[in-house]
Amino acid sequence: MFDCSEKLRALREKSGMTQLQVANRIGVSKTMISAYETSGKAPSVEMLIRLSRLFGVSIDYLVCIDAPKSLDVSHLDDETVALLAALVKKLSQPPSD
Repeated sequence: MFDCSEKLRALREKSGMTQLQVANRIGVSKTMISAYETSGKAPSVEMLIRLSRLFGVSIDYLVCIDAPKSLDVSHLDDETVALLAALVKKLSQPPSD
């Protein structure tokens, strides 16, 4: 079983939403959000999908699976994406002596 309670609370607080607002957005009760945040109950797969969409994170992130970080570049042109890829590659290389 996984525990995503801390991440859910942090994401909710970062977004400035109350438990009731999150509950209304994903279609559950405020009590259920409270249970998710206090490890009283684990969200179902369907709820994990709704929560991940609401907060703009992956389900892997919610369930504490280390996944590579991603960046949404869908709004960028191909040249800019290529420049970003080159920059990431350069920064990922060990420093040369």
